[in-house]
Amino acid sequence: MSTKQDVQETMDVFGRLQEAIGSVIVGHKKIIETTLIALLCEGNVLIEGVPGLGKTLLVRALAGALGLKFSRIQFTPDLMPADIIGTDILTEESGHREFKFSAGPLFANVVLADEINRATPKTQSALLEAMQERTVTVRATTYLLEEPYIVLATQNPIEMEGTYPLPEAQVDRFMLKAVIDYPSLEELTEITTRNTEGAGITIPEAIATASDIIQARKIVREIPVADAIRTYASRLVHATRPADPTAPPRIRDFVEYGASPRAAIALIMAAKAHALLAGEPNVRPSDIEAVLEPAVVHRLLLNFRGEAEGVTIPELLADIRQEITV
Repeated sequence: MSTKQDVQETMDVFGRLQEAIGSVIVGHKKIIETTLIALLCEGNVLIEGVPGLGKTLLVRALAGALGLKFSRIQFTPDLMPADIIGTDILTEESGHREFKFSAGPLFANVVLADEINRATPKTQSALLEAMQERTVTVRATTYLLEEPYIVLATQNPIEMEGTYPLPEAQVDRFMLKAVIDYPSLEELTEITTRNTEGAGITIPEAIATASDIIQARKIVREIPVADAIRTYASRLVHATRPADPTAPPRIRDFVEYGASPRAAIALIMAAKAHALLAGEPNVRPSDIEAVLEPAVVHRLLLNFRGEAEGVTIPELLADIRQEITV
């Protein structure tokens, strides 16, 4: 059982992480918080936005502040699964030939899958085992990935040319999804100042260690959740399913598939991490509501009518929050 001192030290470390990343990224405080929550919960994050909004810089700043092994994979249409997983290479020593495994860029602590939806579905699917099981299997051998491990994938909106939709099974492996929007006028002015004066953008030095992250993850799991709060989270997820009697009218009209049990697990775990970052001893309804959208938004699938009428998932989640109360 963690002590109050352990909890306070973890809060201090993550407070410094937020400040360090915020010193590099202008605005996007919610995105930074979402990324740190996923890190606390052993989850992965899908970051969506048009090119040039700082998605890659955000991940680089996080990796620098963590002081962990970092690798970047630039996804392109000709990228093959072996290019990211690794492959067996035939070697010869003293006249003896044997296959030795050459690890790919997935073997790191922080993996940036940049523009993931520009690769083909075959290559995208090569990430599934690493994201879910924290292992990589090549031929008959399974390799463990070093903890802490997190995949941070960036993608362009699927309406853009040269993109492939992510398979639903892979989207569901992302614990949280964050959408980066255009900066405000004031933020844009600050961005131009930082990038055109002085030394430019500098990646922060290491603030946290691997042991800090592993200890923080243990503390998050120990944060209590009252039965009423756990039921509230389950009711919110249930209401995303069009066949559920508690689903709002627009869910029944516009949703083809609702959220899976994995969404409920992600919702509660993310709420625990949100409570920790807020300095709260237990999960409150406001914690559940704060992480509902990033935990669920990518797990709902609109039907043809919803697509045709331009309905958005955040709008539907707002309906659920209004209908379902503690």
